[in-house]
Amino acid sequence: MNGWLLAAAVILAVGLGTTLWGVATGPLRRRVVAQNLSTALVCPGLLLLAQGYHRTSYVDLALLLALLGPVGTLVFARLLAGELAGDRPRAWGLTWAAAGLGTAVVLVLCVVTGPGRAMVKLLVVGALLVGGNLIASRALSGGFPRVSRG
Repeated sequence: MNGWLLAAAVILAVGLGTTLWGVATGPLRRRVVAQNLSTALVCPGLLLLAQGYHRTSYVDLALLLALLGPVGTLVFARLLAGELAGDRPRAWGLTWAAAGLGTAVVLVLCVVTGPGRAMVKLLVVGALLVGGNLIASRALSGGFPRVSRG
């Protein structure tokens, strides 16, 4: 086992364990936040697994998850808007911590891979991961002030 696989195992075990516990128990606001954070923790884990196993297909999975995970959270935020209206989730500390973890993993992997198509793909995954989760967290915590709910 190399360092990449060890880091991926730690991120996936700790991150997914806590998010699965958060999704399975507690009030609705904690469950939707945990669902959103699961994407932010699985993507860096997949990127580290891709580096550890030298499998570029894991980067493609991380790209797909970084794209679809926040979209799923936005769908939940829209469908559960009535139930979340009185008790909005506030998890900005966790959101920024997950964004920092994703950014750190992407930057380290960009340094390791060097310039090229793989680095561009990593940067796209990182931008989608961080941006998508920040937007989804904002939507969960009350949305954007000047946007109507239609």
